[in-house]
Amino acid sequence: MFDDLLSLLFPQSCYACDGSMARGEKYICTKCSVKLPYTDTHVHGATELNPLQRRFWGKVPVRFAFAYLHFMPKGRVQRLLHRLKYKGAKELGEHLGQRYGSLLSDYQYSEQFDLVVPVPLHRHKLRRRGYNQAESFAKGLADALQLPHNGKALYRAIDTSTQTSKSRFDRWQNVEQVFQVPQPELVQGKRVLLVDDVMTTGATLEACAVALLAAGAAEVSVATIAAA
Repeated sequence: MFDDLLSLLFPQSCYACDGSMARGEKYICTKCSVKLPYTDTHVHGATELNPLQRRFWGKVPVRFAFAYLHFMPKGRVQRLLHRLKYKGAKELGEHLGQRYGSLLSDYQYSEQFDLVVPVPLHRHKLRRRGYNQAESFAKGLADALQLPHNGKALYRAIDTSTQTSKSRFDRWQNVEQVFQVPQPELVQGKRVLLVDDVMTTGATLEACAVALLAAGAAEVSVATIAAA
């Protein structure tokens, strides 16, 4: 009764549509959960039927490439990402990671990875924001997949300018030589699941994958909340 009274007096809003949520709903209402644009890339795995897989062909060897959602401007997914990145909704990242991790686990992907590693923020941006949204997603994924995660395996040495509105070539130039692996022993021989919030051209993920493989990672796969 007390919970019902709290819900009545202080209704929780859905992070995807801003509508009020019913009792038992968490972060995303049932209506939005049904209508979110899921990619189902996990169904196709490492085959040519997976469009995200093809983004890395001829650039860097990526074992699997996954995204939970399709990114659509001015839609539910953009609102979710905006809340996560700019409105302090750290818990939303973990929630999405747990949801997607449970789905990947159902398809036996937990057996394909040894370590979950988020794309890092530069320390200046991390200080301003207070948390790394990719690490929040990584933690949720790792918990659901029952795998270890390490937010310090990768280091961003240079605070690059935003990738928004850049061409693919400009994006690559913007992140080339940016990422380092300070302690190679953390990733040596490991099958790493590299995690970020959004995949656009894939340039940031490519640069991270190159650094991880150069440090001795056995293989790299990628997973994001959304893909443009």
